[in-house]
Amino acid sequence: MAANCRGVVITKGDLQRFVKHLEAFAEGQLRRVTEYFHPDLIYVIENDIALVVQELRSSKVITPEQAQIYEKIEKHQDSTAAAEKLVADLASNKALAIGLWKSLCALRRHWSHPNLEVMVGEITRKDQALLKEILLNETGHNLAPEMKACQDEHRRILLEQTKLLKETGQRTQSKGQSFPILNRYVDIKIVADVYFRRQTFQEHEALAAAGELNEYRLRHKMQGELERITPGRLFRWCYRSGRTPHFVMVSGVAGVGKSTLAQKFVFDWATGKHYQKFTFVFFFKFRDLNTVGEKTSLESLIQREYPNLHSKLDTILQEPPKLLFIFDGLDESNSNLDLGRNAEFCAQPGDVKPVGVIVASLLKEKILKGCSVLLTSRPSNLARLERGVLHRVASIVGFLSQEREKYFHNFFGEAAVAKEALAHVRESQVLYTLCYNPSYCWITCTALQPCFTSEAGQPHPLPKTVTQLFVSYIRHVMVNHTKELPERERARKMMIQLGWLAEYGLQHRTLLFDQAQLEAFNVDSSPLVKTFLVENIQSATSPPVVTYSFVHLTVQEFFAALVHYLDFKEDNFRYIMAAVQEAQGGEYEIFLRFLSGLSQFETRAPLESLLGKFSPVTARQVIDWILKTDCSDFLQMERHLDGKKRTLNFFNLLFEAHNKLLVSQALGGDGDASMDFSELYLMPVDCVILAYVLSCCGKIDLLNLDTCFIQNEGLQRLSLELHRIRELRLCNNDLSNPSTKELVSILKHKECRLEILSLAKNALTGQCCKDLSLALLENRTLLNLDLSKNKLQDQGLSDLLKVFRSPQSRIQKLLIQENALSDVSFEALCSALADNTSLRYLDVSGNPFTDMCAEDVHTLILTCPALTEIRYHQASLFLSVFTPKGI
Repeated sequence: MAANCRGVVITKGDLQRFVKHLEAFAEGQLRRVTEYFHPDLIYVIENDIALVVQELRSSKVITPEQAQIYEKIEKHQDSTAAAEKLVADLASNKALAIGLWKSLCALRRHWSHPNLEVMVGEITRKDQALLKEILLNETGHNLAPEMKACQDEHRRILLEQTKLLKETGQRTQSKGQSFPILNRYVDIKIVADVYFRRQTFQEHEALAAAGELNEYRLRHKMQGELERITPGRLFRWCYRSGRTPHFVMVSGVAGVGKSTLAQKFVFDWATGKHYQKFTFVFFFKFRDLNTVGEKTSLESLIQREYPNLHSKLDTILQEPPKLLFIFDGLDESNSNLDLGRNAEFCAQPGDVKPVGVIVASLLKEKILKGCSVLLTSRPSNLARLERGVLHRVASIVGFLSQEREKYFHNFFGEAAVAKEALAHVRESQVLYTLCYNPSYCWITCTALQPCFTSEAGQPHPLPKTVTQLFVSYIRHVMVNHTKELPERERARKMMIQLGWLAEYGLQHRTLLFDQAQLEAFNVDSSPLVKTFLVENIQSATSPPVVTYSFVHLTVQEFFAALVHYLDFKEDNFRYIMAAVQEAQGGEYEIFLRFLSGLSQFETRAPLESLLGKFSPVTARQVIDWILKTDCSDFLQMERHLDGKKRTLNFFNLLFEAHNKLLVSQALGGDGDASMDFSELYLMPVDCVILAYVLSCCGKIDLLNLDTCFIQNEGLQRLSLELHRIRELRLCNNDLSNPSTKELVSILKHKECRLEILSLAKNALTGQCCKDLSLALLENRTLLNLDLSKNKLQDQGLSDLLKVFRSPQSRIQKLLIQENALSDVSFEALCSALADNTSLRYLDVSGNPFTDMCAEDVHTLILTCPALTEIRYHQASLFLSVFTPKGI
C-alpha cells in the first residue's frame, strides 16, 4: 500500500458497528459476501500483505506460525499468491472471516484504499439488501414464459455475435482469423473513478497510445491510489458519490481494448456470468450507427439490430431499470453528442432524431428513465461531455507484466516459443513497454511470428518506436500474408489508393466505407488490399449491408500518414496540416506521430524496399513543421495541465522522429532547460519517451515529476538519463524499495550533477537506507535531500546517518518529517551531527517524539557546527528554531 494514502478516522464505535453488520449475516451469507468481494480483497491485501498479516496477528485472528506461512509465500512466490491463500484460509469460517474484515476496517486508520472503502461502504449501507443484489445479478428477474423465450433467443444472438474474437490479417489473406473469445481474451486493468475537467482536460490513462492516455488526470482524492475494478463491476456502488452508477464511460487510447472489453461484457451477460439484473442488453457500435442515415429512432435502431425483438419491443421498453444500452466507440461517431441545457432531446423512444440526440436523451434521462448506459471512447472525446452526466468514468490501462506474458502464451501456443519471443521483446525497453497496449501486443507478436517458428532464422532488429513497429507489421503482412505480392509499382499504387481512402476517412471521421467510396478511390479487391481492409456484413438488415473498414483504426491512421510519403501533393499536405492545427480534440495525434516517424530514413527503409523511394519533400516539410512549432512555453514552469499534456504530445513526435539533432534544435540547443510535468499521470511508455528527450538535451536544471504516479517501473525507464538533472522532484510517485537500485545508479553516475533530490510521500522503508547511504557517500554533488513522509523508521535513519558522520558529507538540507522515528532516532541524530560541518537545515517534524527529546534538541543546537535551523514537532510543542549561528 502506498505510504501516501492517508487514513481516515476510525473510532472504536465505528468498528463495533461494522462488526454488527457482519454478525447479522449467517455463515453461508457472509461466505457469499466475501466471495462477491474476492477480487477487491485480493487487490487490497496484496498491496501491503505484511501490514495486513501484522494486523491479523496482533488481533489474534491468525497465529505467529500462520503469519510465517504467508510471509514465506510472499517471499518465494508473490504477494498475490499470499493474499489468495490468506483469504481462502479465513473465508470458510465465520469467526475468522469477521476477524479478517474487522482487521481490514481497522487498517483504514493508516491507509484508505478506494477498493477497501467500496467494500466497507457497501456492507454498512446495504446489509441484507447486498445479498439480494448479489442474487439478482446471478439469477436475474423472474419472467413470464413468452418473455423468457424472447430473452433466451436474444442471448443466443448476442452469443453468436460476440463469441469469436477476430484477429484480422494474422495468418490469413483476407477476412482474418477468428478465435474463441475465451481462448484469446486476457484481462485488462481498469481503474476508476477518473476526474476530468471540461476545459483544461487533464491527463492517462494510461495507460496511452504512447502517451495519449494523459488527456485526463487519473487523480484520486487519496493522492496516488486508484480503485481497480473488473469489467463485471463497472455498475457497482461508488463510494465517492454514494450511489450505484447508471451511466458509465470506459475510456482508453486506440488499441488498448475498449471494443474487446465491450464485446466480452456482452458475451459474459449472454452466458449468464454477470449483470443478470439487466433483462435485455442492447449492443451498438457507433461506426455502424454512422450508416443508418441522418435521422432514426431508438426503436428503429433496436429493431434494425435485433429484428427478433420486434413483437415484444413495446413490452421490453416498459421497464427501463432492467435495460442496458452499450455504445462502443464514441470517438468514431459522426453525430454530435450535445448534453447542454439547450440541446435537442427525444421525448419518446419512437421520436426520429439524429443518433447523437438519441444517446444524449438516454444520458439525460429524457427517455427510458432508469435505464443504464455504457459508453466507450478515446480520452480526447471526454472533454466535450458535460461534467456530472456520467456517474463513473473509468480508464483501461492495458496489460501489466503478467497479462503481457499470458497474451504471448495465448498467441504462440507453445510455451517455449512464447518464452523465447517474450525474452526477445524484453531486450527492447521501448517495445516491451508498448506491449501494455493489447493492439500493439498483437502487432508485435504478428510481426515477430516468422522469427520464432520453424526455419525462422535469427530475429530481426527490434522496433524502437511505434512507427517502426507498424512499419514492421505492414511489411510482415505484405510479405507473409499475401499469396502473390504484386510487382513494386503495382503494390505502391495499391498502397496509395488505400492511403488516400484512409486520409479521407480520417478527415471526415469515417471508419466504415461502402462500395461506392472504395470505387471513388480506385480501391480494388486484390489480396493485398484485403489484407488491410475487412469486410463487414450486417446480416440483420434486408438485404444485408456490406461495408469495409481497416483492420484497426490505428492502421487507418498509419496509412493516412504513409500516403503523403508515397504520393506527395502539396495542396493535400497543406490541407491536412491546417486541419491538424485547427483540431482541438486530439483526433490527429496518432496520425501526426506516424507522419513524424516516417520522416526518419531508417524507419521507412523496410517499406522502401517493397514500395520504392519515399518523398524527401514530405520528410523535409514534416521536419520544418516540427521546428516551426513554438516550444518556448513547453519549457516554462507553472503551466496548466493542458500545457503539460501538449508538451508530452510534442515529445511523442520527437520520439517517433528519432532524430537527436532534431530534438536538440526543436528544444533550443544545449542551454539548461526546466521541465514540469507535476500532477500529470505518466505511464511507463511516457517515461521512455521522456528519457529519450532527456538523452538528446544538454543539462537540465529542473525536472519536476511530483504526483506523476510513475512508480518503480517508470523510474526504471527514466533512470539512465536522470544524472543530467540538477534538481529532481519525485514526490508522491508510489516509489518503493525496488526503486533504490535506480536511485543508487543515478547518485553514483560519474557525471551526476544532482544537487536537489525530493523523494517525499513515497513508500520507501528503512530497508533501502543502507544502499542509499553507500551511494550518498560516493556522491559529491547532492546538497538537499527530502525523504519526508516515507517509512524509514529508526533502523533506516540509523543507516542513513552514516553519511553525516563522514567528513566528505556535502548535504546541507535534510527533511525526514513523518517517518515514524522515535526518541532513539533523535539521540542518533545528535551523535551523528556532532562533528558534521555541512548540514544547515534539519526538518524532523511530524515524528512521534516525546518530551524526553527536548534536551536533545537543545544539545543539537549547541553542538552541531553548521546547523542554522531545526524544525521539530511533538504533541505539546512545534518549533522552527534558528540557532544563534544563524542570526
